[in-house]
Amino acid sequence: MTNDTSVDAPETTSWQPDVLGAGFEQTTLPLGPDPDGEGEIAATLIRYTPEPAVPATGAVLYVHGFTDYFFQVHLAEHMAALGYRFYALDLRKCGRSTRAGQSPHFVRDLAVYDAELDRALEIVRAETGLPVLMMGHSTGGLVTALWLDRIERAAKGGVAARDISGVVFNSPWLDLQGPSWVRGIGTTVINTVGLVRPKQLYPAGLVTSYGDSLHSSRFGEWDYNLDWKPLTGFPVRLGWLRAIRQGHATVHRGLRIGVPALVLRGTRSAAPKEYGPIADEADCVLDVRQIQRWSGCFGDRTAVVPVPGARHDVFLSVPEVRAQAFAEMDAWLNAHAAR
Repeated sequence: MTNDTSVDAPETTSWQPDVLGAGFEQTTLPLGPDPDGEGEIAATLIRYTPEPAVPATGAVLYVHGFTDYFFQVHLAEHMAALGYRFYALDLRKCGRSTRAGQSPHFVRDLAVYDAELDRALEIVRAETGLPVLMMGHSTGGLVTALWLDRIERAAKGGVAARDISGVVFNSPWLDLQGPSWVRGIGTTVINTVGLVRPKQLYPAGLVTSYGDSLHSSRFGEWDYNLDWKPLTGFPVRLGWLRAIRQGHATVHRGLRIGVPALVLRGTRSAAPKEYGPIADEADCVLDVRQIQRWSGCFGDRTAVVPVPGARHDVFLSVPEVRAQAFAEMDAWLNAHAAR
């Protein structure tokens, strides 16, 4: 049962054709001046409107990760076939929301994303009147979890009052990679330098193994915009990484997200410098052991499901593995609906 059937959007939403083609539309969410001083900013909300539409029983709002944007047509199609109205958000300075002269993905406080998440949720609820399932991948999983926790703790009625029914985390980023002593020393440096020189680049080599495993121009099956999701990834700036580490620390102290959660992750991590078979069988971005360790901090009913052979984005794994990931998610959704 939902708390209400709809919410009035504060202004009319104007939809335009999206780059993904037939069935996809987008709308711009103006956000005003950038708190980080990079001009006017905006986010982009995408929706999938298939024809003919399956009668809907719920809605989805998807949030991407770092060096990412929404392009996963097959995910939208899968959720629509299950009876979900599908929406996705390109956050400020990401993907469709990129503006000239801005640093891709750069923020100094993850809480600034509340503005576009709140606005997107308002639109989804106003258009559908349905309970909303959140989906967050990698950094988007961290951002979504922190947002849900703030809603649950600050607002009367918490997450339930927003009609959010649950959340699917796809390899959420919950800790910095590497040994504990490296994370400790590294975090001290990140917090110090990131505060005074937020645009300072984090020294890291350019590795394309994960991108090579995905993109159709290399060894993968996915065709996406390399300006919005480059094979090497975008440069990491210390002010942004400082915000990430603060988010990690908040997770480790324990969250209260207010809804049941499913965490999908791989079973193996690897860090190849060049493409090879391992890039198709492992998480080449995050440590899956850290995902397992910290998923218990979400503070509600949480199911953690390892998917053997999954890539970092489990829904971009090779066909037989992503079929298993979809099957696991579908089973969880059915059990969730029954409860």
